Amino acid sequence: MNKEKTPLTFKHLDLISIIFVLVLVLSNFASSAKLIDWGFSIARIPIVFDAGTVFFPIAYVVGDILTEVYGFKRARRVIWIGFGALVFSFLMFLLIRYLPGETLWLKDGGQEAFDLILGGLSSGGIVLASLAGYLGGSFSNAMSMAIMKNRTQGKHLWLRTISSTLLGELLDTALFVGVATLTGVFSKDLFWSLIITNYIFKVLVEVLCTPLTYWSVNKLKKSEGIDVFTDPKDLNPFAF
Repeated sequence: MNKEKTPLTFKHLDLISIIFVLVLVLSNFASSAKLIDWGFSIARIPIVFDAGTVFFPIAYVVGDILTEVYGFKRARRVIWIGFGALVFSFLMFLLIRYLPGETLWLKDGGQEAFDLILGGLSSGGIVLASLAGYLGGSFSNAMSMAIMKNRTQGKHLWLRTISSTLLGELLDTALFVGVATLTGVFSKDLFWSLIITNYIFKVLVEVLCTPLTYWSVNKLKKSEGIDVFTDPKDLNPFAF
């Protein structure tokens, strides 16, 4: 089961990678477009989070599956592909934002609407926040998954997925909200609300998805005929 294969022999790696990158990019669109208020508070902290949080945890579930089945090396490659997709999206929306608008569209408030809803995708603050949170969270999640798989000898998948999420989502949320707040994207008054609610919601989604993660991992390992244990010496996040 531990025998390595070339990427071309995998049946599902490309599809899983596409899902990961798609969720990542779309969640950043949603994060810049809307803040969600659930209308209640916990210990006087309003339950508010950016809209991307609704489905961004799916990327962590997929990331866990990638690392568990295909190993850290392939998960690392997908993480960097996701990073490239984010940078490309930000640059394209920056270009679109400053291209000249059609006259009637401008008169109807098109540019103001674009700046209000999608302008965040080209603002320095949200870009820095997204990239910092993504890299910090994704790599800490994948690396901790790989390390714990070796130490548990491949047992207790639920422990690895939840523990890695506790670390990865903490770094992701703290970096994203912290940088976005420092750069003026989010109000300082919302700092703790966004940190706490984002973190709790993301971890909760991971926990609830544990049965799905087990099912997916077992199906993929059987279908692909692979179950990679990453060499601890090969945990350099900066390789591709």
